[in-house]
Amino acid sequence: MSMSIDLARRILEASKQRARELRSPVSIAIVDAGGHLVLFERMMSPYGWVTGNISIAKASTAVMFNQSTDAVAQWGGAIPGFASSMATMTGGQFIMAAGGWPIRMGGATIGGIGVSGGNAPGRDDEIARAGLSVVEAMAPAAPAFPVSQAVPPASPVSYAAPPPSPAPAANRAVPQPEFPGSPATHHLPSLSENNAAGDDSVNQFANTDL
Repeated sequence: MSMSIDLARRILEASKQRARELRSPVSIAIVDAGGHLVLFERMMSPYGWVTGNISIAKASTAVMFNQSTDAVAQWGGAIPGFASSMATMTGGQFIMAAGGWPIRMGGATIGGIGVSGGNAPGRDDEIARAGLSVVEAMAPAAPAFPVSQAVPPASPVSYAAPPPSPAPAANRAVPQPEFPGSPATHHLPSLSENNAAGDDSVNQFANTDL
């Protein structure tokens, strides 16, 4: 998304409203992501011609480093010759003073805002941040996490008794084979019957000529 003139007007009006509440006439500049001036307004300030250039430099610096100009001043001030070199290289579009902020939407920097001419310490930052609140209000709300559905309780597991084990082979009755034409019961000769049969065989051989 790029910085449109309509969005720039809404940001500028919010900053102007805060400046009126603070009775602090300032100059407000809004630039796009490339540092090009999109919208500028100078309120009735006795030294507006100075604050106008400073506000543009603040907006450009915020976009250039993608952070507030106050943050740039904190680390840039420790580098000898950094401020003067950057001001020369950018044609005066760099300054290290509070009041400049990048404008971000959807995680991307789409421009910057610079405010200069506040009549008290911290006023420039406060007025600039009032304009940023417009963009923050336009940000889509974070998606709510879906409500986790309750997991139905698991059905109780029934454990069926195992089937009875088959009887051991020793205890089972062995079926007797049946022969066709023969009685189901078979008579086994007793010992006395065997002896009697043996005596008959002996007598038979005794009466036989060898």
